[in-house]
Amino acid sequence: MAEDSDLEKTEPASPRQLEKAREQGDVPRSREIGTFTVLAAAALGFWISGEAMVRQLKHMLLMGLQFKREQLFDPQRLGVDWGQQLFDLLLAFLPLAGLLLLAALASPALIGGWLFHTEALVPKFSKLNPLKGLANMVSMRSLSELLKAIAKTLLVGSVAWFVISQQLDALLALASQSPRESTAEHVRLLLACFIGLVAALAVIALIDGPYQMWSYTRKLMMTRQQLRDEAKESDGNPEIKAKIRAQQRAIARRRMMAQVPTADVIVTNPTHYAVALQYPEQGNHAPKVVAKGVDEVAARIRELGAANGVTIIEAPPLARALYRHTELDQEIPAPLYTAVAQVLAYVFQLRTYRSQGGFAPIRPEPVALPAGFDPLETAGNETGGRA
Repeated sequence: MAEDSDLEKTEPASPRQLEKAREQGDVPRSREIGTFTVLAAAALGFWISGEAMVRQLKHMLLMGLQFKREQLFDPQRLGVDWGQQLFDLLLAFLPLAGLLLLAALASPALIGGWLFHTEALVPKFSKLNPLKGLANMVSMRSLSELLKAIAKTLLVGSVAWFVISQQLDALLALASQSPRESTAEHVRLLLACFIGLVAALAVIALIDGPYQMWSYTRKLMMTRQQLRDEAKESDGNPEIKAKIRAQQRAIARRRMMAQVPTADVIVTNPTHYAVALQYPEQGNHAPKVVAKGVDEVAARIRELGAANGVTIIEAPPLARALYRHTELDQEIPAPLYTAVAQVLAYVFQLRTYRSQGGFAPIRPEPVALPAGFDPLETAGNETGGRA
């Protein structure tokens, strides 16, 4: 059951999956939104410059039916006149053309964004496979496109029938009107039908846009195994990374153990913690930690220290505080100066006694640590507070 769930596409597409799809030219698209924006721009263009276009067309028609005397004696005059009329006609259609161009460029930004990809231009012979073509014809995508086309036809047809039925009396009255009146009425009826068509396409676009986004998201869904494989590709194999971290820890531990013989003292718990300190006699530096560890690492530090003649002192609170509040190759914090100074003073006195003789130094009494530095004390206070 777990393997089946890993093979089911139940996870949303990752950012990398979306990026790869976009790199391949696969973005959500809605032809209905594009059609609606272009037709809406056309309706707006006709409303803005429709009168100027009709007037210019009428003028061009009238001038085409006239024959001037100047054109008879100057054949080039006819071409100049026609060129001027064509230029005026283009100027009249310029607002409409500009709006259509703007709508065609802006419609992709509404869903999917602009994307220019040359991979779609590369011929693919796999598309010529008749078996694959038959499979596409009976796919769920083809069925959804068929149902959408039927719904679109019914909706547009219903809107057209409603608009025409509302204007039926005006259509029948066209036969009794003069050419000038009937022409204006024709334009009005065509504009009404066109606006109704645009309104129907607006409804279709509002439905098709979210559907295309849902279909695109569903198509790019991933299985849990795909997510794991992608994580391995992007972040590296977790097993390999774990081995690398283990090797790094082992190298760091060997380097740390190599510093134990150079320590001046090892403060122990005595069994769980061990911290090796080194105090440079020259300079004005505080003691620094050259090694620290717990359990097995602490035991190894004690063994190396004993084998190399490093003084080992049992001071459980101080050992715990040093382990918690210090880092390797860094100086101890200032609040622990007093406690460590007493330990180091005993160590140096012990060295002098062993080399020169005299009175044996007295082992220092446990030194009280600043509040909050002993981990056991802090844990006890927290437990008491919760109790």
